[in-house]
This record gives sequence, C-alpha cells and structure tokens, in this order.
Amino acid sequence: MNAPYRPTLDEIAAARARIAPYVPRTPLVRLDLGFPDRQIFLKLETLSPIGAFKLRPALNALLSRDADALRNGVATTSSGNMAYGMAWAADKLGIPMAAYMYAGAPQTKIDGVRRRGGQVRFISMETWWQYIIGADRPDFPELLINPVTDQAVLSGNGSIGVEIVEDLPEVDVVLTPYGGGSMTTGVASAVKALRPRAKVLAVEDENAAPVTAGLAAGRIVEIETRPSFIKSIGGPSLVPQLWPVARELIDGAVTVSLKQVTEAMRLLFAKAKIVAEGAGAASLAAAMESDDAKGNVVCVISGGNIDARDYSKVLAGGIPKP
Repeated sequence: MNAPYRPTLDEIAAARARIAPYVPRTPLVRLDLGFPDRQIFLKLETLSPIGAFKLRPALNALLSRDADALRNGVATTSSGNMAYGMAWAADKLGIPMAAYMYAGAPQTKIDGVRRRGGQVRFISMETWWQYIIGADRPDFPELLINPVTDQAVLSGNGSIGVEIVEDLPEVDVVLTPYGGGSMTTGVASAVKALRPRAKVLAVEDENAAPVTAGLAAGRIVEIETRPSFIKSIGGPSLVPQLWPVARELIDGAVTVSLKQVTEAMRLLFAKAKIVAEGAGAASLAAAMESDDAKGNVVCVISGGNIDARDYSKVLAGGIPKP
C-alpha cells in the first residue's frame, strides 16, 4: 500500500472536474441558533445522490483509474456509505462491484449497495478493520479501493473543502466527523491551502475517540471502545498510514456524547427539515458545545442514511441501541 500524502489543489481540481457530471454541488446554508460568538453554517452532503459525501471519493477513485485496472471489477471495505457510494459509481460506469461489510452495518446502506447491483460480502468487524489498516488483504480478483488511504479518495474529499471556501471565504472553523480520517484530511488539505488561518477540527463520538487519545499521547494508541448506534465514526485506533498526514492538518479534536448527537439530529430536523445520521449530526453537536468553534463555523453534515427505526427513536427523544 502506497503511503498517502496531502492532496494538492491541482489534484483536488482534477477530482472536481471528473466527478462534476455525476455529483451536484451541495449547498452551504446558515443555521441561525442565536449564538453571540459564532455563526453556524451547514455543508449539506446529505443532498448527494446517495445521501452522503462518499460518492465524491468513490467516483474519483474509479474515474482516475484506467480501464485495465478495473477489468475484474472493484471492491471496497466499508461500514456503509463508502460501499453505497462505490456501488452507485460502479453501476453508473458499468463496473462489477463488491463490498466487504460487517453484519452490524446499517441496513439502509446494505440495501443501497444491493439496489445498485453491488455484491455484499459480510466479514467480522475485526477482519474489516484489518482490511482498512492494510494488515490483511482478501484474496479476490477485483481492484481493492481502500476507503481511507487511497489517494484518489482524499482528492475527491478535498472537493468539499474547496466548495466551503468558495461559498464562505471568511470561514474560521470547519468541523468534520472523523472515522478513518479520509474526509477530514481531504477537506483540511483544501481549506488550509485556500484559507490558512481557518481551523479544522475532528469530531468524535466519546465512545470511540482515537484522535483525542492520539493527540493527547502524541502517538497512535489502542483504545477501548463502547458500543454506539453511530457506525461511521470512531474505531479502536487510528489508521497508521493516514495519521501523519491528518495530524499535520487538523487543529484539534472534539468529542461529543450520544445525547448531544441525538439532540443535534432533532434540531436539524426541527429547524431545517434535514435528516442526518449520527455521524452526520456530530459536527453540529460539536459546533454548539466547543469553545474552539467561534466565528464563521462550518459543520460538514456528512450523511443522512440512517435506518428508519433508529431515526424514529431519535425523533421521539430517545437514543437508539447499538
């Protein structure tokens, strides 16, 4: 596996041009919550054709490869949205696709892969993580796209950052949910190049916060995780290949509780009629709670693919079970 690096603005511009025919520009909208020290804006990746930002990196990963590399199809490992995005992109481009997912992945994302003709292959969460960090590789003929460390994935995610700065040149803080780190790294690469004084903060579920632990220790550490209904952020540790790049770009981490996340989900629905999954609402939860989120604050609302039963429980005031 080649080590990833900070994507350049030229690479991000090329990615934007590739994906433009397939992915509409998502809006940046203000959410007026009456804070005296911050204006909150929402980057609505929920309005992507798959309801999540992962379509950008999936498309760029396929469109930047030559036909020979894709002759046997494509595969990815994902807890949900990257699998869905890759299935959508592969279907559009006429490429066979397989997703390696764990059985606890949200059903709405599993169904999305299958609707687009993708094949779902279930593996244990432990095996899934080994694939993510590159410690193991499944024996199959398809081209494996790593959803975290693939360079085209990072460049595709960078397109979000460029759009943020174009729409809000005076942005002060950008909050992104941190799972494997590819979105945070891609977005930060663009934001820091265009608006160097802006801060980029990683947002984590307090039940699995490896960035917070890693920044405190000055190195990657194994952490004990607790079960959570939020599936797209957090992990037992940081992805070693990406962490040096991410650490260079991010200015800190914010942890949020499940109570804060579900309150943000309800607020998004009540104030703006936006459906967000837990990871998608985490950045808003952080924007409302963190003392580091002041000035013009952009929250990347990364996705809205949540199972209906879980979302109903949230809207009723509860916290879904893991």
